Amino acid sequence: MSPHLDRLLHARQGPMTADMVLHPADFGLGRVPARLLPAGTTTAVCGFCSTGCGLQIHLDAAGEAMNLTPDPDFPVNRGMACPKGWEALAPLAAPDRATTPLLRRAGQAEGESAPVPWAAALQTFTARFKAIQQRHGADAVAVLSTGQIVTEEMALLGALAKFGMGIRHLDSNTRQCMATSHVAYKQALGFDAPPFTYADFEASDVLIFVGANPCIAHPIMWQRVMQNPRRPDIIVIDPRATETAQAATLHLPLQPKSDLTLLYGLAHRLIARGAVKPDFIAAHTRGYAEFAAFVQEFTPERVVAATGLPAEQIERLVTLIATRERVSFWWTMGVNQSHEATRTAQAIINLALMTGNIGRPGTGANSITGQCNAMGSRLFGNATSLLGGYDFGRPDHRAHVAEILELDPAVIPAGTGYAYDQILDAIDRGEIRGLWVIATNPAHSWIHQDRAREILRKLEFLVVQDMYANTETAQLAHLILPAAGWGEKTGVLINSERRLGLVRKVARAPGEALADFAIFQLVAEAWGCGERFRAWRDPAAVFQILKRLSAGQPCDFSGIRDYEHLAAAGGIQWPYPAPTAGTSPPTDPERRLFADGRFYTPDGRARFLFDPPRAVPEPPDAEYPFILLTGRGSSAQWHTGSRTDKSAVLRKLAPRTLTAEIHPDDADTLGIAAGDGLRLISRRGEVRASVVVTATVQPGQVFLPMHFAAVNRLTFAAFDPHSRQPSYKSCAVRLRRVDA
Repeated sequence: MSPHLDRLLHARQGPMTADMVLHPADFGLGRVPARLLPAGTTTAVCGFCSTGCGLQIHLDAAGEAMNLTPDPDFPVNRGMACPKGWEALAPLAAPDRATTPLLRRAGQAEGESAPVPWAAALQTFTARFKAIQQRHGADAVAVLSTGQIVTEEMALLGALAKFGMGIRHLDSNTRQCMATSHVAYKQALGFDAPPFTYADFEASDVLIFVGANPCIAHPIMWQRVMQNPRRPDIIVIDPRATETAQAATLHLPLQPKSDLTLLYGLAHRLIARGAVKPDFIAAHTRGYAEFAAFVQEFTPERVVAATGLPAEQIERLVTLIATRERVSFWWTMGVNQSHEATRTAQAIINLALMTGNIGRPGTGANSITGQCNAMGSRLFGNATSLLGGYDFGRPDHRAHVAEILELDPAVIPAGTGYAYDQILDAIDRGEIRGLWVIATNPAHSWIHQDRAREILRKLEFLVVQDMYANTETAQLAHLILPAAGWGEKTGVLINSERRLGLVRKVARAPGEALADFAIFQLVAEAWGCGERFRAWRDPAAVFQILKRLSAGQPCDFSGIRDYEHLAAAGGIQWPYPAPTAGTSPPTDPERRLFADGRFYTPDGRARFLFDPPRAVPEPPDAEYPFILLTGRGSSAQWHTGSRTDKSAVLRKLAPRTLTAEIHPDDADTLGIAAGDGLRLISRRGEVRASVVVTATVQPGQVFLPMHFAAVNRLTFAAFDPHSRQPSYKSCAVRLRRVDA
């Protein structure tokens, strides 16, 4: 072990000290003049979903968290929190935390591993991965990252892997939730730039939710909708009568994956009614004439036939869009997780552009992010874009980033590596032999789960870095590295409205678990490339590096001084550039993009993009006559449950067993009653669930909550061709009573 590595490891494993926890004095006067936080209180943004709520964390005499309450002054949530936010500390105290590195030796079965010291874990990590690269080439090792660690950690991981370890194939589980929006915005608007602010929830006359259920998935955003004083119309486009749909003014229960046809049909009718903004289109867009000609084929008759919606419902929506001053369009996974997701998202963007509903209060084509830091991953994860939203394929961009990082441009690859699905396919082919997985659980969450697990078992060396050693993926690992969680480290998360918020360290990670940032530093030293990252000495220093990388980009936040500036301001949205002569930083705490009609394309104009709809890859048939839908099950559940399942409160609030929602007509036909056991069978696998009979699903459809591991035994691995995002939301299944 090198002396520097020895010192670094010793420092990271030292006892809890006052300088490792931030106390009320760190906040100066607080976020507003003359406001002092209560004694023994600090603040942080929540680390579950992308809403980015502010929390007040109450500390004991040793400076460690005892409990928390929502922050009444934080501009996002204003004193509210969903069940997950209230229970944010519970996962840290779980008795099954990973507390030491664990190594599975030759001959041991899956899940059988023994503790080893960090020095041995790092030596094994380095020796095994380097041996794979020496035998099979540098590209034989890959990384699967996450949207759930702080931005500084994502950036260090991406730089370490690509610029230090020679690993070209790095992707993130953001590919599962936000790749579509990233690509759709970049192609249409010139940059991955969600234009909205949460104030738009309260300023719209019409809010149109496409494949989105914020009542369950983003409860605090839904509360902002409920605070809208303009008595807005709320429209939900979703096959299922979700909780949001049940509260809507108008629910359009279209047939699954017919949304692209519907959106083109809406454009057709808006043009026919003269409800477009020709001046805005002429001044700020390109491609409208071609788009207008294209949508002429999407007549009301064609749309009705494809969607199953009554013509009068469609026309009512057209009238609302045509006659209201402020119309906002919102989407989440129902759009993003589709075989034609990118063009569907761009069809929403097209509607906003053609009606001039962008850049003004209460408007926008607005993608709601999923994970707490998917935006940080998209900008700084070093996966599809070079750090800061730059392009790996441009020599000038590589040279610019290399100059800021004081690196030889030759160490920056000239192109992106494989996407998530392509990494797994390469493992299946034997091309990739080693994999490093950080804070994600693909053996549970990846589509067509049985195949995913078979593929992971083919690896010569699988390293999983996580808070818990008992996740489905960790059970397959050869080496487990114990990681700290939210609240046990410091850094920045970027939420759905582009707001940078601060996470504070308020607890010591258990045992020998370390912050992901510290683990990456240790790996850099053990690998022998630590010298390249000496300036990346701690998260605060990396934040200053990221500021320089952002300068001049659409995501510019170079005007943010430091962490204390973020805390005092209650988070800051990008762009927030450093002031130049004659300018000053923005003062509005909630800011939207494109108010000047200038977009991030080379000519400043947004693009109309479109393609003909394509048939679903796996439609129902005589053998598999039902369409399986998946989605959020409860506001108390999060993703694969690896954190929410640690809370006794959340376990009481959320279902503990898998349930399947089916329509009463289908229940009668199958002879099934509520509470009966049900077998759901696809061409890939079979699961069992308890029946819930409800008219919230349409006949011929069945709904499963995505949080249960069994669900992805059924899903069909189709991918959007532009974003490579999986289509989780539609596949064919058959249903049988358990005793049948």
